[in-house]
Amino acid sequence: MKKGELDELFAFVTIARTRSFTRAAAELNLSPSALSHTIKALELRLGVRLLARTTRSVAPTAAGERLLRSVEPAFREVQAGVTALGDWQREPHGNIRLTTFSYAAHAVLGASLPKFLLDHPKVSVEVVLDSKLIDLIAEGFDAGIRFGESLDQDMIAVPVGPAARMAIVGSPAYFERHPRPQTPSDLDAHNCVNYRQIGSGGLLPWEFERDGKEFRVRTSGQLVVDDGDLAATAVVAGAGLGYMLEGHALPYIAKGQLIRVLEEWCTPFAGLHLCYPNRQPSPALRALIDALRWTGP
Repeated sequence: MKKGELDELFAFVTIARTRSFTRAAAELNLSPSALSHTIKALELRLGVRLLARTTRSVAPTAAGERLLRSVEPAFREVQAGVTALGDWQREPHGNIRLTTFSYAAHAVLGASLPKFLLDHPKVSVEVVLDSKLIDLIAEGFDAGIRFGESLDQDMIAVPVGPAARMAIVGSPAYFERHPRPQTPSDLDAHNCVNYRQIGSGGLLPWEFERDGKEFRVRTSGQLVVDDGDLAATAVVAGAGLGYMLEGHALPYIAKGQLIRVLEEWCTPFAGLHLCYPNRQPSPALRALIDALRWTGP
């Protein structure tokens, strides 16, 4: 479409919105006669009458109403984009509502969020911890932090952490009473601490990979929890083997409180991502995304 044709359409939309050639001409910085000439040229090109004019009023014809419904949303979207660009240039301000789960909050936000708030004094952040994969839009959240494999397809996702991996661990006291498993099938003979998934209600399967083949193992044991910290406490105390995020387990391993087994069977998967609806983020959210974005190896 040629530039002049877009100008004609925009002039038509402005007249239809203001219901006045005079007001539309003032808004477009044109003379009423020039605007009238523009509309006549548009009607001649399209071969239909778009505006019904009297000495006192102007209104779209049936054909004009149909054209208005088609093109006005596009012009509104363009205007919104221009407005958003102006917002982008201003200092970030306002409130951000963010949802995530406990591990991600500590791993991603613990060190970075305080500095972000100091750098952006006009931005406030509300963090809500929830293990369920809630609907961000329906629940009124601006963004969420989740593992890459849990992201909705209609969300934009930015990595905020390295690739993740699971770890099979047990305490030294536990392994004094039980042999270390050599393969995932050996887990059948072990007391395993299982995690109840809040969203689905099922037990989290222990996932492994070897020679390019992925498989799951359903473990059993005396204890089932729905909190990662409680599971870690129980495993450290010797209640059984645990299936934990590597980042959660490493501090305990470094202190000698936990021993890792079956490491070669646990492969990396997509790490933590900040996800947000597929639309232009506010300057405040954009600033937070830039602050949390993972740039490491």
